[in-house]
Amino acid sequence: MQYVPQPPAYEVRELSPKSTRYCFLVTSWNEGDRIRNQLRRMSERASLADILIADGDSDDGSMDADFLRSCGVRTLLVTRERGLGTALRMGFDYALSQGYEGVVTVDGNGKDGVERLPDFLRLLDDGVDFIQGSRFLPGGKHEHTPWTRHLGVKLVVAPLLWVGGGRLYSDPTNGFKGLSRRYLTDPRVAPIRSGFERFNMQFYLNARAPRLGFRVEEIPVERVYPSDGSIPTKITKFSTKITLVKELLWTAFGLYAPKPTR
Repeated sequence: MQYVPQPPAYEVRELSPKSTRYCFLVTSWNEGDRIRNQLRRMSERASLADILIADGDSDDGSMDADFLRSCGVRTLLVTRERGLGTALRMGFDYALSQGYEGVVTVDGNGKDGVERLPDFLRLLDDGVDFIQGSRFLPGGKHEHTPWTRHLGVKLVVAPLLWVGGGRLYSDPTNGFKGLSRRYLTDPRVAPIRSGFERFNMQFYLNARAPRLGFRVEEIPVERVYPSDGSIPTKITKFSTKITLVKELLWTAFGLYAPKPTR
């Protein structure tokens, strides 16, 4: 069976023409001032790569078109289907259709140090296929990281992804990632499939790249949580956490790998 991309239904709101080889893909859903402040910081680097936003139909006013234009955003993509994996499928589908040579994904909750964006582009230029940002590497930075998150990454997520992909990442849950067009279009990866809706896309991309022998690197980044102890996250319900663990286990056992073509 031939791989046919399966993006969600989505709207394309282009604010300016394509102007660069790479794109920054920001995922968002009702992030309010967090994403607005982040986009202001990213606007200083809009000349390096086009800024795309993959939004889950926010209704908090954060996706105002005039504001997005003022920050150098090229395109707003909107889907009414929920899930981080859904937003990424939408973003990858559009980015590939536009001919971008690589994508750098960034969470839209304001925790990531966007000053490191040029480092991802440099590695994509050097031929790296999958780049994982890590707050825990020398040169990286993390502040106010909840201890439960820290232990979960080190003792649960990283070891299970090592089982699934053969590489031990230091910070695999970090959404700051770089992906080459070669990686995203390989039929053995086939990331734009309807089964990727929640967290499994993030896990799968980390595991699949080393498993297939793609060139992988980790680089130091910054991730800072609010000092007031609040945690910008959509992972709050117990059922959501159970889904995350289930999808992590499925990734570790290779259950998301595409079926062989005939």
